[in-house]
Amino acid sequence: MTETMSETMSKPNVAILGLGIMGSGMASRLLSVGFPLTVYNRNREKCIPFGDASAFIATSPREAASRAQIILSMVADDSASRAVWLGENGALNGVSPGSVLIESSTLSVGWVKELEAAGTQRGCEFLDAPVTGTKTHAASGELLFLVGGSADALDAARSVFSVLGRDAVHLGPTGSGALMKLINNFMCGVQAASFAEAVALIDAGGLDRGKAASILSGGAPGSGIVKRIADRIATNDFTPNFALRWMAKDLAYALDGASRNGVALQTASAALSVFEQAIAEGLGNEDFSAVTKSPRRLSSS
Repeated sequence: MTETMSETMSKPNVAILGLGIMGSGMASRLLSVGFPLTVYNRNREKCIPFGDASAFIATSPREAASRAQIILSMVADDSASRAVWLGENGALNGVSPGSVLIESSTLSVGWVKELEAAGTQRGCEFLDAPVTGTKTHAASGELLFLVGGSADALDAARSVFSVLGRDAVHLGPTGSGALMKLINNFMCGVQAASFAEAVALIDAGGLDRGKAASILSGGAPGSGIVKRIADRIATNDFTPNFALRWMAKDLAYALDGASRNGVALQTASAALSVFEQAIAEGLGNEDFSAVTKSPRRLSSS
């Protein structure tokens, strides 16, 4: 059954800033259900398929924001987020008062709070709403949004969250979503680093890697992360779904946030050193599961 004109018109105009693995999945999902969409990406070539599918391709974040009531950013880190929101051609210079600004990137809590203050000065509502899930979840509307901000802002964005996600959990004031996402990711990073060390010991001890990985993934240690990494090892496929260097970034942000709150994340610190070694060995652009390819050997005295 085709949509009625009133149903189409009731959908707010949305802008997606950033068409990486997750942003492109979100954009595809919104287009599939008929949302009027504007896209912006620093590399314009990534926008072309969405333009062909009826999205408007903006030449700057400012132009994208000027065309939308809900502006959602999904970029790599604090620096990339600053670049799309701030400056003469940044999104904040194009927003209209009353717009809802959603930052779904995995960022530091400090920057998220700074961004919320800048958005409030423009008369906008702001939500920090990072997600758990993969591109497949984004494209099928099954993400989980971890939301910080006001209840009113969340209500204003429900129409978008309901299409993109299976749920949007309101965790508290601005920064709550960002903090929860960093906690989530640092635990994932710790598990991945421990599995990398387990693989090194398995190999060094002459055990059958496949049998050992099956025991670990099927037993008490067999979390979702462990099972995913075991599958990657078995297929020798480390095509990035979530790049190793971004896991290192998230571990560093988590450590910074913990330090500001007087908490020591000793396991996160150890995990970060494992990921930094993997980056030094040229694995940064592979999937984070490729940390298991990094050798773990005692240094010679």
